[in-house]
Amino acid sequence: MLRKKKILLSGGGTAGSVSPLLAIADEIRSRDDKGNFEFLWVGTRQGIEKRMVEKEGIMFKSIFSGKLRRYFNWKNITDIALLKLGFWQSFFIMLRWRPILVISAGGFVSVPVVWAAWILRIPCLIHQQDFRPGLANKLMAPFAKIVTVTFEKSLNDYGKKAVWTGNPVRKSLSEPSIPSSFNLKPGLPSILIVGGGTGAMFINQLVSDSIHDLLKFSQVIHVTGKNKNSSINSGSPVKMKNYQCYEFLPADKMAEAERIADLVITRAGMSFLSELSILAKPIIIIPIPDSHQEDNAKIYADHEAAVVLSQKSLTPEVLINKIENLLSNPAIMAGLKNNISQLSKPRTREEIFRIIYKLIQ
Repeated sequence: MLRKKKILLSGGGTAGSVSPLLAIADEIRSRDDKGNFEFLWVGTRQGIEKRMVEKEGIMFKSIFSGKLRRYFNWKNITDIALLKLGFWQSFFIMLRWRPILVISAGGFVSVPVVWAAWILRIPCLIHQQDFRPGLANKLMAPFAKIVTVTFEKSLNDYGKKAVWTGNPVRKSLSEPSIPSSFNLKPGLPSILIVGGGTGAMFINQLVSDSIHDLLKFSQVIHVTGKNKNSSINSGSPVKMKNYQCYEFLPADKMAEAERIADLVITRAGMSFLSELSILAKPIIIIPIPDSHQEDNAKIYADHEAAVVLSQKSLTPEVLINKIENLLSNPAIMAGLKNNISQLSKPRTREEIFRIIYKLIQ
């Protein structure tokens, strides 16, 4: 009997560091006819990842996770203690489980995991999604064998270890589900509004203030984030004609919502933007102010691949007018679709699989 090839995946806190790893696991499984591969996920104790990972049939273990900040904060002191605790937890998890490879796509929960893997001489692959390198990935990169990157510019950030692959997305995006389980009204434009994996109170409040006007000319699927739909109503979905509200959608349902939407309003997390690029969807991006998301959004704005709105000056009236203008101008929508499709790199999953295969030989 062949020994299982065990791969440890790590990331969490938000959906951003989870989605590309699930896409990689999906690619490995699709090539694994004999069931030779086994996965274990190490994540945060309270993040969204546990729900996402277990839905995909992957074992999950949580560890303590701290966060180091680039500025002075008293929490840095306690979080260093949490990082040390997370290191020893990771060390003994890997000592018992014996993975042959560790893969992370960022998030501070992964930092002690990668450090422990280096001590145990387990090779690591780090994936850099965002345009701006995060502190967690900077702390992990020196201990990684390979750093795969979404953007060509990131090759300069990580030197000889870096490989430009693009950002992996789920296969389920290309698997249409007919008929749609959302029961949308034919002929009425549909808008998908997503505030990121953990939800965005600003976007949820914006929807709350705009929804009655939006429903005059469109139908809306709104994903609020866990425990964040109270600004409009309670329950899931909310009972309102042509409006469906969900705290969370599993991967297959989210993929379906992305496919059927005529327009998507979102933050600027690269996992979601990469999926929308593959699907060539017209999008409105509202990045988190003063964050790495503004760098991600600028890439799309510079390529005329999305409409980018600043949260600091955004009002319900501005949003409604922008949506109406887009939906009533097929030429603008077609231009956005064409331009965003140019930002996706083909065969990303396959290229990352080839890199993984070389690492584990």
